[in-house]
Amino acid sequence: MITLAKTVYGRHGGLIRAYMSMVSGSAVRLALSLVYFICIANVLPISDFGLFATASATGVMVSRALAFGFVSPLYRVATVKPRLVGTYTLGFLVAGLLSLPLVAAICAGIFLVLFRGDMAAGVFLRFMLAEILCWRGLEVVSIVLNGLGRFGLSSIMVVMGTALRTLAALAFVALSYSTLSDWSWFYLGANCLALAIAIIHFYPRRRLRWQPRLYVRRWADSVTVAGAEILFYVQSEFDKLVVLAIGGPAVSGIYAIIMRLADLTALPVRSFNMLLVQAIMRAPKTLDRPFARPLIELAIAGVSFAAIFSMALYLKILPNGLGRNVSEIAPFVLMILLVPGFRNLVEYHSELLYATGRTVRRVLNLALVGASKIALLCGLMVWSVEPTLWVPTLNGVYFALYLASALLTYPAIAKAGARPI
Repeated sequence: MITLAKTVYGRHGGLIRAYMSMVSGSAVRLALSLVYFICIANVLPISDFGLFATASATGVMVSRALAFGFVSPLYRVATVKPRLVGTYTLGFLVAGLLSLPLVAAICAGIFLVLFRGDMAAGVFLRFMLAEILCWRGLEVVSIVLNGLGRFGLSSIMVVMGTALRTLAALAFVALSYSTLSDWSWFYLGANCLALAIAIIHFYPRRRLRWQPRLYVRRWADSVTVAGAEILFYVQSEFDKLVVLAIGGPAVSGIYAIIMRLADLTALPVRSFNMLLVQAIMRAPKTLDRPFARPLIELAIAGVSFAAIFSMALYLKILPNGLGRNVSEIAPFVLMILLVPGFRNLVEYHSELLYATGRTVRRVLNLALVGASKIALLCGLMVWSVEPTLWVPTLNGVYFALYLASALLTYPAIAKAGARPI
C-alpha cells in the first residue's frame, strides 16, 4: 500500500500538491463562510435573508455578462501562453466597459419585475455593484492566477475576500445593525476593499498592450462562453428568483438557507473541476482511461453526500448550532441529502464540455437544463409552498436535472472525442 501511494505521488505529485493547496484554501473559506452565514442568517429576518440571497444570486448571474465573457480567453492565455496575459487583460478591461450598458439594463429589468415591491432601488443597486463589479473582479484575478498555476496565491486571495465579507458580517452584528439596507452598505464596503487588495497586491504585473486582431480572433469563443456562463448560473441561481416570485420572501428565505448549506459542499468539488479542466486542456485523452468517468462521478457524489450528511447530523444533535433562525430550518436539511450531489454533478458536466472545447454544445445543454429546472420548480411551488412537502421533493427535481445533463453531455463528448484547446 505504501509503495502504491509513493508510485501515485511520484506520477501525479504536482497535481496532488496543487489540489491540496486549493482544498486547504477551500477549507478555510468553508469555515469563514459558515461564520458569515450564521451572522447574516440569524440577524436578518428569514424573509430579508431570502431577499438578500436572491439579490446576490441575481448579481452572480448578471456578472457573467461582464466583458461579454472575455475572461475565458484571458484564462486560456494564462494557462497556455502566459506572456500574453497583459495583452488580454487590456482586452478584458475594454470589453468590461463596453458591456456595462447591457449589464445595467438587465439589472433594471430584473429589479422592476421581481424586487420593486420588496426592496428599495438603492439597496438593490449596492448589492449589484458588490457582486457584478467587485466580487466578479476578484474572481477574474483568481482565474488568472489559477491559469498561471499559482493555486496557493489564488486560494490566499479568495480566502482574504471571504474573510473581509465575514468581518463585515461580524461588525454588522457587533454594532447592532439589523436592516437589509444597513447590511447592503457593509456588504458593498467589504467587496470593494477585497477587489482593491486583489488588484494591487495579487494581480500579476504585466505590460498592458492593445492588440485588437487577437481579440477579434477570440470574440466568438468569448460570447459563447459568456452565454454558457450566464445559462449555467441561471440554472444554478435562478431557482431563488422563481421561489421568490411564486412563494414570496418567507418561502424564499427557507429555500435560500437550505440551498446555501447545500452549496457549501461544492467547494472541494470546484477545486477538483478546475484542475481537471486544465488537465484535459493539456492532455485531451485524460478521460479516455477505463472507468475514469464513472469513478469521477461516484467520487463527486460521495463527497457531496458525506458533507451534507455531516451537516444534517450536526444540526440534529445541536439544532441551535448555527443560530436561532437556522434552527427553524434544521429539520429540513435531512430531507435534501441527495440534492448537493446532483447539483455538483451538473456543474461537473458543464466543466467537461468547456474543457473539451464544446462551448456551443455547453450553451445548448445549460439552456435545456436551466429551462427544465425553472419548469420543475415552478410546478413544485404551484403544487405546494408547505416546506414539509416541497423540500423532500427537491431530491427528485435535482435527480431529473442530473439525468438530463448526463444524457446531453456524455454523447456529445463521445461523438468526436476530446480535442485540444
